[in-house]
Amino acid sequence: MIPDHIKALILDMDGVVWKGDTPIGDLPSIFNRIQARGLKFVFATNNSTKTSEEYVARLKGFGVEAEPWQVVTSSQSAAHAIAQKFPRGTKVFMIGEDGLRLPLEQKGFEIVPVENATQSQVVVMGFDRGITFQKASEAALLVRQGIPFYVTNMDKTFPTPRGQIPGAGAWASVITTATNVEPIVAGKPFPFLMELSLEKLGTRREETLVVGDRLETDIAAGQAIGCPTALVLTGVSTREQAEEWEPKIDFIDEDLATLIS
Repeated sequence: MIPDHIKALILDMDGVVWKGDTPIGDLPSIFNRIQARGLKFVFATNNSTKTSEEYVARLKGFGVEAEPWQVVTSSQSAAHAIAQKFPRGTKVFMIGEDGLRLPLEQKGFEIVPVENATQSQVVVMGFDRGITFQKASEAALLVRQGIPFYVTNMDKTFPTPRGQIPGAGAWASVITTATNVEPIVAGKPFPFLMELSLEKLGTRREETLVVGDRLETDIAAGQAIGCPTALVLTGVSTREQAEEWEPKIDFIDEDLATLIS
């Protein structure tokens, strides 16, 4: 049971709301209860490939109504972080998909094609199913020259119907290995994604509950910015792992429905 002082939720999606193509629980009923309690909510995901609109459409397919502003991705977080340091019009060399391209363009950045990579003032990487040796080489050359290096997330794998394939973090490690430069990471467990989520909600940290299924990303990110946290056991981390986790997690529940009940 969520205490009365909690006014908003930051929800992970995969492992909390759905698993693969299967919803976890009766989602329309769960979100009706969330709204009946007057709780604001946003979804926060490390996945950099999809746009907010694509996630809204997927949620609607599961019977959950949400608006694009309520979906916060690591790509949006990366664009937000870059915008704090660089003005509109900055030339950006991007390795990623439309989920990253659109937030960068919305912030007014100019995406530089690989043929003109030397003009870039920033390098940013997300998951890219069209990555090539040329793209990786240009990124490494730029980073070695001292161009700032951002990554949407450091997830080592990306799920597919056949299993796990190399994720954004695996590809970023190629650049890190070639340059000895660690990137600025926008996604969980680092604070940028959580801070952007709080900004959209307009709530204080102590009244915003971060809900996830992974200790090392969701829970660590919530704790890093001082929010209360809840682990649901429908995804990756187990109760045994959660009970050993430090600092102590505020809530451990079987699923989102139990947490909200």
